[in-house]
Amino acid sequence: MELCIDFGGTEIKLAVIDGGRVVASGSIPVLGSPADLPAAAAEARRLLTDTGLTETGLTDTGLTATSRTATGLTADAVGIAVPGVVDSTTARMLHANAKYNFLEGLDLNGWALTEFGLPAVVENDARAALIGETSTGSAAGERDAVLVTLGTGIGTAAMIDGTPLRGRSGHAGILGGHLTVDVDGPICPCGNVGCGEALASTWALPKAVTMTEVFTTDAHPEIRDRFLHVWGAVVTSLVHSYDPAVVILSGGILRAGDAVRAPIEAHVREHLWPSMTPPRFIVPPEPELSVARGLSVLARATTIHTATPQEEQ
Repeated sequence: MELCIDFGGTEIKLAVIDGGRVVASGSIPVLGSPADLPAAAAEARRLLTDTGLTETGLTDTGLTATSRTATGLTADAVGIAVPGVVDSTTARMLHANAKYNFLEGLDLNGWALTEFGLPAVVENDARAALIGETSTGSAAGERDAVLVTLGTGIGTAAMIDGTPLRGRSGHAGILGGHLTVDVDGPICPCGNVGCGEALASTWALPKAVTMTEVFTTDAHPEIRDRFLHVWGAVVTSLVHSYDPAVVILSGGILRAGDAVRAPIEAHVREHLWPSMTPPRFIVPPEPELSVARGLSVLARATTIHTATPQEEQ
């Protein structure tokens, strides 16, 4: 059994997963301060308790063990996702946006051991979501895939021949939102020029305009068309880079369904390299659980000393 904690853009989402099945889930708002850590720990303990898990060995610093008395199952590990670059060997986040500056360099494995008495695996949120969807989710069994999360930012991840790309320093595949779309565009906070995220994300919207308003009403057609054009360009570049069999489009804005998916897919098909086979496009039915499912796979693989999530399947 795995306790999964996803430090998202607007919410911290939590889930308890047993054998690939979501036993319980919950969320709390992001405060954008160190207070997010004790709040997440408290919500995690509530979930464990409410799903019939008993707390044993409770100390001043937290739990030393958790077990499920009804079935004898034990929570073996914690999976933690963060919206930034992760050093998987040290369980520390190297860099993220300002909202989670307080997590940079923090030993999250040590935090999990203190709070729950359990080891933790730490991963970038988009990469965890990709692992979740290709393991037990909407793209189960796919070995060549790209995931793009649209919303607060543009999160991306890539998998080739069953292996999630991480690269020499953990950056591979996850910076698709910072591909240059407009060489004469604005400077992105990342330092690059004309990034897709700088042009088409929540923080790129005019003041008082929401993403929901843009994509569920006709109030801002020019913004909607611009965002879809940018997203299409980003996804086309990712397909050219990684040659996936499937593209997974996720994020809250995908609740708008074909109004978002169809124009992006059409853009890719129109601008794809001629000899390439167009990928299949998928929108997960439960995108809010993608990250947790991936964290469960990673945490479970770690506890049984499996080399990669794909081998563990």
